[in-house]
Order: sequence, then C-alpha cells, then structure tokens
Amino acid sequence: MKSHLFFGLVVGLVTTLPTSHTLAQTPVQASDLVDMFEKLSGKYPGHRKAHARGLCAQGTFTPANPDAFKGAKLLSSGELPVSLRFSVGGGNPDADERTAGTRGAGIQIKLPDGSVHVFTGNNFPVFAGKNPDVFHGFLSTLLPDENGQRDPQKTATYIASHPSIQPHIAWQQSAKTAASYANTEFFGLHTFYFDRETDKPTKFRWHLEPNLGVETLSKEGVAEKPADFLNSRFSQQLAEKTISYTLRATLGEPQDSDIDPSNQWPKERPQVTLGVITVTQAGGEACKNVNFDPNMLSSGFTPSDDPVLKMRSAAYAISFGKRLSNQ
Repeated sequence: MKSHLFFGLVVGLVTTLPTSHTLAQTPVQASDLVDMFEKLSGKYPGHRKAHARGLCAQGTFTPANPDAFKGAKLLSSGELPVSLRFSVGGGNPDADERTAGTRGAGIQIKLPDGSVHVFTGNNFPVFAGKNPDVFHGFLSTLLPDENGQRDPQKTATYIASHPSIQPHIAWQQSAKTAASYANTEFFGLHTFYFDRETDKPTKFRWHLEPNLGVETLSKEGVAEKPADFLNSRFSQQLAEKTISYTLRATLGEPQDSDIDPSNQWPKERPQVTLGVITVTQAGGEACKNVNFDPNMLSSGFTPSDDPVLKMRSAAYAISFGKRLSNQ
C-alpha cells in the first residue's frame, strides 16, 4: 500500500504502534493527531498540519429549498457570500498534485447576522476508522523505523484486525487523480442534526456535487501534467465557464449510525437539495487565517456525538494556533 496516498485523510487532519492496552488506557487526544501529521509529512511552520497545499476561492451560496430544513436561516436568507478552500491531502505545502488520493474542501458561508456555517469534506465517502483511537493507530503503522523503513506488514495486520478501516482502504486502492477541483465531489462524512424546538430533529449527512461533472485523470493524463497543475486548471475553467456545486443533504433513518464516519449510509436514503455554490473568483490569501472547523454551525443545526467530529474542533484549533504563530 502506498502510504503517501493516505497523508491527507482527515479532512484536514492527517514510536511504534502503541499496544492495544496502551490505547485503551490513554485515549488519543487532538494534540496526538496533530503531532502524528507532522511526523508523517514533516514540519512546515506557518502552514496547516493537514491539507497544507490548496487553493482559496470566493463565491455565493444560493438556497434552493427553504422547506428542506424549515426555519433555517442558512436556507431562508437569500444569496450569501462564501469562502472556499480546496486542497490536497497531507501536510506538505509543496505536495505533488499528480498524486492520486485525498482532496478536500472547506466551505464557510456567512449569514446576515454575522454567524457562519462551515462545511468541511473530502472526496472519499467513508473515514478511515470509527474513532480517533483506531485512526491514530492506523497512522502509527505508517511511521518509518529507526532505519527509515516502513513495515507494510504491520499496516496490513492492523487493517485486517480493524474492520472499520477497510471501506476506506477499498476506496483508496481504486482512487485516481482528480482532474480539477471543479470536477471533484466532496462528502461531509459526519452526521449533523437540524433541531427546532417545535420539530423532530432531522438527521443528515451532506454531499457536494460538481455541476461540471466528476472527472479523473488517466495514467497518461497524469504524466502530462506538472506537479502544480490544479490551481492553474481551476483558473482556466473559471475564465471559460461557470464553476458551481450543488449542495445536498442525505436524510438518515433511525438505524443509520450518527457516530461512525466509517459507516456509509445506504444509497437509497432520500436526498434534498439545499442550494448551489457558485465560484466567482479564485486565488489570493483570503483563506489563510480561516479555520474551517466543521462544528461551526448556524442557528438550528447541531453536531452529532461522532467522536471524530468532536475531536476535529480541538485539532483544528491546535493547528490554527500553530499556523498563526509560525510553528
């Protein structure tokens, strides 16, 4: 297995393997994950600890269905400004964009009352592990030993003994290189709720579909590209056509897990269209000091008790603080 394909698994989050006894006695903390990302990718002061290489963009969100979550200001306030950041997985700000695997998107929608709603997702539909301990344990197997060598058998053994990782590995093995951020779909992975006092809470997971269609590159197409092609390709497309995405919510049933991001809901679950995000400009440093924490939600929306989602806030805050202080 090529470990570099995995260097940006979290959304933005990406020694020897601790024993199961140690893991049980000492649960993984957000700082442990941030430290792990630095061990895997290297230290790059002033940059994000995961998804370091990226592209900032600006645009608008146009709600399409105010009744989808009735009373939600996000869907009933008209056209709203959006900041977006698309990215390649891993903590290397000079990562080779021809590498297949993780692509991420951070979306911050600003509401008229000054509040924000953040959507943070990746191009894979399932997370690598049901909780932070499993995820951290998996990443630990990718670390090189004192001789600089990785042990693929250690990784394979860990995957075999942790079924919640396996769906993501299946995706990883078939993943191709994204042709453009404008042609990449993104999954929220985690479960959220819309909960009004007078309504029954609605369980959902979000999904962002590119209206230009999903496109990946063949091996021949990858060979023709420079290592930094994604930004220029996006700018070229923006000059020639409209880049937009449709934001949808998949509605869960009571039996669908709201705490396990490694568990994908059945495809037949109903979907509702929330709106369209249209990109108006790309480039610049406007996203540099934006923290795309997926737990930053607008009125009426609440996060689930998914342990990976809950840890993201702390991990993002640590990474954000390090970035601002040039660590």
